[in-house]
Amino acid sequence: MSRGPAPGNYWSLPAKRPPPAASIVADRIGVTFPVRGRVAKELDQQAASRMIWDEEGRLRGVRAIDDVSFSLRRGNRMAIIGENGSGKTTLLQVLAGIMAPETGRLAIRGRITNLININLGTQPEATGHQNITFRGLAAGYKHAEIEEKRQEIAEFSELGEFLDMPIETYSAGMRMRLVFSIATAFTPEILILDEWLSAGDLSFKEKATRRMNEFVEKAGILILASHSRKLILDNCETALWMEQGRVRAMGPVLEIVDAYEDAQKQKKSPPPPALRLAVSH
Repeated sequence: MSRGPAPGNYWSLPAKRPPPAASIVADRIGVTFPVRGRVAKELDQQAASRMIWDEEGRLRGVRAIDDVSFSLRRGNRMAIIGENGSGKTTLLQVLAGIMAPETGRLAIRGRITNLININLGTQPEATGHQNITFRGLAAGYKHAEIEEKRQEIAEFSELGEFLDMPIETYSAGMRMRLVFSIATAFTPEILILDEWLSAGDLSFKEKATRRMNEFVEKAGILILASHSRKLILDNCETALWMEQGRVRAMGPVLEIVDAYEDAQKQKKSPPPPALRLAVSH
């Protein structure tokens, strides 16, 4: 006759807690770029309001972003819009961990997948397989996680035996296939995109588009900087409008995109003709 364990002779381990959900909190973050010498003389009028002067009246820097605040949690999809030079790229780089904010507080929970420049970190003299390892490690994945994805990356890239060759021998299309396949192989907790990612050659483009759509759909949090109205409206529910390094507006994506486009049209429209007063003689 079997007997169970005597009371008090065993104990159960507490259930393993799931990792906390991804989140981002930016509280009045700012970044200033130093400006010296000839560069200072070449700054345009738009940068005037962002310039920083020392006590002796010399230009010392320009605020790239200033007083930027927002919060995101799992499931949020936010677009960042604005003119060139408005601070979009700097903000993306801060969120991606490429640079640190000089002022304010930035709290990020979750692993970041940064696709601002997917070619960054590629080693031309290394083989395709070696680059799979290097780029996986650089993104924060463990060797075991990379090995789990290696076969999938190889099959999707369709590079076959070329993966054993240095990628400096690849054509531009082959290299793009490899970096695209690596970049989209892992499920992102926080995905940061500067424009939409696509693979070059036509024979690969259709399945790459499907994979990209699935990849974005799986992201816990999406941050997308783009000039494409369709991409933004299709993939985001919130928009952050940057202007001269500051947040001009943030809210529902359609409302903010429409307001931004209206402002752009007003800038481009010619001024009304001067009124001529009739003078009676």
